[in-house]
Amino acid sequence: MKLTHKDSTSKLTDTDVLVVFTLEGEKPALPGGITLTKHALEGFKGEFREARLCDAVSGPARRVLCVGLGKKAQVDAERLRRVAAVAVTRAEAAQATTCTLHVDTAVAKLADALDLGLALTEGALLGAYTWQKGKSKPKVAKLTAVTLHGPKNLAAAVTLGRATADACMFARDLQNEPANRLTPIDMAQAAKGLAKAGRIKCTVLDEKAMKKLGMGLLLGVAAGSSEPPRLIHLVYKPKGKSKGRIALVGKGLTFDSGGISIKPSAKMDEMRFDMSGGAAVLGAFHGLRSLDVPYEVHGLVGATENMPGNRATKPGDIHVAMDGTTVEVLNTDAEGRLVLADVICYAKAKVKPDTLVDLATLTGAVVTALGHEMAGMFASNEGLERELRAAGDAAGERLWPLPLIDVHKDAMKGTFADLKNISGGDLGAGSSAGAAFLAPFVPSGMNWAHLDIAGTAWGGSARDWVGGSMGSGFGARLLLRWLGAR
Repeated sequence: MKLTHKDSTSKLTDTDVLVVFTLEGEKPALPGGITLTKHALEGFKGEFREARLCDAVSGPARRVLCVGLGKKAQVDAERLRRVAAVAVTRAEAAQATTCTLHVDTAVAKLADALDLGLALTEGALLGAYTWQKGKSKPKVAKLTAVTLHGPKNLAAAVTLGRATADACMFARDLQNEPANRLTPIDMAQAAKGLAKAGRIKCTVLDEKAMKKLGMGLLLGVAAGSSEPPRLIHLVYKPKGKSKGRIALVGKGLTFDSGGISIKPSAKMDEMRFDMSGGAAVLGAFHGLRSLDVPYEVHGLVGATENMPGNRATKPGDIHVAMDGTTVEVLNTDAEGRLVLADVICYAKAKVKPDTLVDLATLTGAVVTALGHEMAGMFASNEGLERELRAAGDAAGERLWPLPLIDVHKDAMKGTFADLKNISGGDLGAGSSAGAAFLAPFVPSGMNWAHLDIAGTAWGGSARDWVGGSMGSGFGARLLLRWLGAR
């Protein structure tokens, strides 16, 4: 679907559906020349997400869709994203091919131009997203063109919104592919495709290269699968002087059976989403192809499968990380932290970042703690925590800080090796244990945040622009916001 901006000082052009956003208790402000039947809006209150579709009597619109914003004091970026998504969804259901989102003077004053235009653009594009690649007869969307008709100063926000929404949809497309169509090699190919734009450089390491580097943890996870693993390394450099070097690390388990410690069969199909951290990193780089941020950014994804083959790691096996740390693997289904640990080792040896943020569908415990609407965050300092949390709030991809204390770290000390990959059964705090395992691999003093996105990557509530059983693309837009994309 194509979304463009048109200055509100210009006349409305012909459209199948004209969308008018209305605050609760106020009358819809119809543009000049648009008239409806006398009783068309009878009973319409403007409550949040309330929608009324009417035939137009005159003017350049065939139909008018009034969508409620709710109470003025409660309108924020999330509500704007949601009502834009409601608008395009209703337009699609009405078999419209063109739709115009009208931003009148009152609506334009609800937020600054950047937040308003960005939210409406992201909401419309992400609300229209569908994944049909698995269907033999894919449903073709009727709605092909949306125009945001509003003040001239929304133009830059619309351009940014298209880039961030495309980044999220790129991540969603990767997530939604089944494991037989998205292997580690396929994921690496997708990363290489990002480098074709010129702004991004991509290097992919194979098994031989990883073995030479001593990445025994990642290779130990990969050993049970016939699909060879890959380490993806993307690089973005700013046009001007860099303000610092940032590493974004993503878990890229294209399928996780649990290995020898095999998972229950129920919902195992959802383990296609275990690469969602990696998808978020690749999604962010999709956005960086056309956006400017003031940092040198490295994207690192450890892509592999975790399968119970005859070469698979067995509970009790000891593997050696790239930095020499030995790890006894007590549960092969706690594999994501092993992959992340080696990728973090690679980052500190080859990238030497000032700040490192990793994203992973790491623990089911985070779903128990926070559900599907917030991701867990473990940050090494309050400043980084505030930055990421603010970016998440702005993007509608919310984060909540969780504790990481010495007792969690002590519980990861091994009996037969330096570390073990799970804590004792009586400790609880499974998400904290995952972060505690990673902590020793992060250099002292480095700005570091671990984001456990197991609850938010898929399965969230239907918030109009995101939710349901498919991938959400969580993290891509958050990262771009945090990096200061413009």
